[in-house]
Amino acid sequence: MRKKKPKLIENVQLTGIADKGRVVGRDAEGQVVFVEGGVPGDVADIWVTSKRKGFQEGYVQTIQVYSPDRVAPACAHFGVCGGCKWQHLDYGAQIREKERVVYDALERIGKIDLGEKYPIQGAADIFYYRNKLEFTFCNKKWLTAEEIGAGETNQVNVVGFHKAGAFDKIVPISDCLLQAAPSNDIRNFVRDFADEHGYTFYDPKAQQGWLRNMVVRVTTLGQVMVILSINSGNDKAIPVLLDALREKFPAITSLYFCINPKKNDFLLDLEMQLYAGLPYIEEQLDHIRYRIGPKSFFQTNTRQAESLYRIVRDFAGLTGTENVYDLYTGLGSIALYLAGHSRQVVGVEEISAAIADARENALLNGIENVQFYAGDVKDIVSPEFMEQHGRPDVLVTDPPRAGMHPKVIDILLELESPVIVYVSCNPSTQARDLQLLAEKYDVAKVQPVDMFPHTHHIENVALLRLKNR
Repeated sequence: MRKKKPKLIENVQLTGIADKGRVVGRDAEGQVVFVEGGVPGDVADIWVTSKRKGFQEGYVQTIQVYSPDRVAPACAHFGVCGGCKWQHLDYGAQIREKERVVYDALERIGKIDLGEKYPIQGAADIFYYRNKLEFTFCNKKWLTAEEIGAGETNQVNVVGFHKAGAFDKIVPISDCLLQAAPSNDIRNFVRDFADEHGYTFYDPKAQQGWLRNMVVRVTTLGQVMVILSINSGNDKAIPVLLDALREKFPAITSLYFCINPKKNDFLLDLEMQLYAGLPYIEEQLDHIRYRIGPKSFFQTNTRQAESLYRIVRDFAGLTGTENVYDLYTGLGSIALYLAGHSRQVVGVEEISAAIADARENALLNGIENVQFYAGDVKDIVSPEFMEQHGRPDVLVTDPPRAGMHPKVIDILLELESPVIVYVSCNPSTQARDLQLLAEKYDVAKVQPVDMFPHTHHIENVALLRLKNR
């Protein structure tokens, strides 16, 4: 069957952002087109690469009129790396578009009646805001069209990020603007040291090579954790590389390595071996200090996490007398943040290692009015659980991108907490859940928060109140 040739449609007005860093427009017949390579406000000619029921997909061939919101991207890797989708869009326009995405998902698509709609909380720092990045070592480089045309080889050791759709090639990153010093220097030093000493970089197709991944975590308190993931074998090289890293970067306060002989790069199921320093780093969010281990989940944007947690606290309207449930509590970051304003807080989290972190952080801060339980929310929050801990006056839920399991929705409807504060990283699944909760709840307030500038990701906080209360 002959493959259809791409179709060119001219002078498409691009009007807003869509998922995965794309923009949206309409052709002359009014059909929606999802486009890569543009920004809202552009008028462009579009190559349509696929046509589906109700919409088309394509990419920009030529921009006829440039958007007034276009700016020069700050990063030399922009457009190739793929980590930042919107560096070429003015930040004011970014947050305006993200706010629209949230309210469209809730009101236009979800048909949810909203109370007060607060403006999006933008980020004060739009670069160097991430406290954690993971880099990949590979013996094959992703080549741009220009590099292919110049006859460059991709058989070269690189460290950087995966290119979407290319698991066996890596975009080399020399200077990433997302994480503060000494992140770039550490990554470049390890690459150069490994090359000088003949260490092999991983080949995911052949499943060979020594260096695989490196995680760098930094905190606003000046602490640094580095985790090096290596393939099995070449044990004598481990102390050589790690000692050199310690000597070059005395700022590293926690240095780990792990052996990963698996086919995948997932690290959380591996044994983390502390080589030097403390077993954790510490971070501060307002009045709470957190210890973060090599497997701990923590909000990736520290400063915006403070803004997010303040909104949660304010929406909850705590007076110090409330019984609070914190579902999907992680390492207890929200639970501990709210404990000083509550009578007691009960946190539930499926990952047992995170609950161990939560309990340790409660001890670190001298917080005694919290209890943490490991297990799936839908299994833990039972009638017996409610009898033991009492029904909540305030319930906070911060589920993963997929939203809440239907059984959890049923539990919330049965609990009838007077107040629910729903924190979401996915407006679409939040809208679905709010539709189901509308049986008993009204949405009183909503506030989006931009945790990840230059990406399509967006957090949203919704305050729900029990009807007839």
